[in-house]
Amino acid sequence: MNYQEFIAKKRIEDVPTGFGADGISDQLFDFQRDIVRWACRRGRAALFENCGLGKTPQQLVWANQVLEKTGRNQIIFAPLGVSHQTVREGVKFGIDVHLAASQDDVRPGITVTNYEKMHKFDLSQFGGVVLDESSILKSYDGATRNLIITTAARVPFKLACTATPAPNDYMELGNHAEFLGVMSRPEMLATFFVHDGGDTAKWRLKGHAETEFWKWLCSWAVNIRAPIDLGYENGNFNLPALNMQQHIVRSNQQLDGYLFALPASSLQERRDARRGSLSERVEKACELADDNQWVFWCNLNAESDALTKALDAKEIRGDTSEEERERIILGFLDGSVKRVVTKGAIWGFGMNLQCCYNTALVGISDSYEMFYQIIRRFWRFGQTKPVNAHVIISDLEGAVLANIKRKEKDAERMADEMVRHMASISSVEIKCQSRQTIGYNPITPMKLPSWIKLK
Repeated sequence: MNYQEFIAKKRIEDVPTGFGADGISDQLFDFQRDIVRWACRRGRAALFENCGLGKTPQQLVWANQVLEKTGRNQIIFAPLGVSHQTVREGVKFGIDVHLAASQDDVRPGITVTNYEKMHKFDLSQFGGVVLDESSILKSYDGATRNLIITTAARVPFKLACTATPAPNDYMELGNHAEFLGVMSRPEMLATFFVHDGGDTAKWRLKGHAETEFWKWLCSWAVNIRAPIDLGYENGNFNLPALNMQQHIVRSNQQLDGYLFALPASSLQERRDARRGSLSERVEKACELADDNQWVFWCNLNAESDALTKALDAKEIRGDTSEEERERIILGFLDGSVKRVVTKGAIWGFGMNLQCCYNTALVGISDSYEMFYQIIRRFWRFGQTKPVNAHVIISDLEGAVLANIKRKEKDAERMADEMVRHMASISSVEIKCQSRQTIGYNPITPMKLPSWIKLK
């Protein structure tokens, strides 16, 4: 092996393992069809698309293409409450999707199930796997994340779909790369990142590796906030106005150990502040509720109980049966159910609720992603009316909203950076079948120390 061959082996490359797709559904928009074709060529790909851009029909068409090409069953993992929605979406596009609770329920074709039931399936029996709302993986512990990555390691075709791959840092991109088999997260960090100062928990892009990092990312992922990011016409993909309103209620209960009521700082103090202002926040929610449809979000069981009783609403809890959940969501979609009380972990991911344009967060946590996902259930492409989102907190919870706003600015900054670097590259790669490589062109001659004798 000569020196040039040695250097050539250092190139980072991810060879497409897919196939050329034929007969893509005409029901998809042009940008959706091109993305599906690209994902089929890739074989293993990620779709980082804004809410309402049609990730569900794209993943269904992709899975159907892989099914027809390989003849092997496909499986889609989705959050709780989204599986039935995926089945209904399949009917719209003429694609049979079967709901299953375990491997015994699998029928030939495309299967959809919940993440919580993954351990009941043998992924070696499937030729393709789809992760719907794949950013939900960060909500699970390391053992579950590793289970998903290891059990899917030998599945030849993989697709990950989410609207928020990395709202605050780059680690979630590493999770997706590892799931797809592109590169492990430790390898990604070692190649493109460096520790930020003395804090070993924080990473930042190496200055000289920034461009190459985005090129590498574009080789296996597409990131768009609107079709125009890839050079297509936006058409009807324009968002209506979002009216965010903050309501601060005065709490009559001071925190233990304090002479005066002060804003909570620790996690325990915030929980105490929420419990102390429960009645005031519920009262404010009742003032806001009118005859239109509403979804009220809570964080504590006590909030859920109080809201349900005061608003005469339908409640979806963690122990609500799947049959009852389906009955409530169908009633909400057809307008017969006017008010729903639930939590972000239950309804916050994947649900399409454009039929409603009024919502209130009566109990919130510090999670920006959860906040983002809740708002995006309503404020998404396909919504025809301005969305009214109300945040109800006590005067002792100021730090919670401040943290979310800070994280929101970080997320917007990162999204701008991703699109700025990726848009021009992705618009070309989606229509290109070439091998994806990151060039390595050394320009500095290597100097050997004088004590080394070359023969």
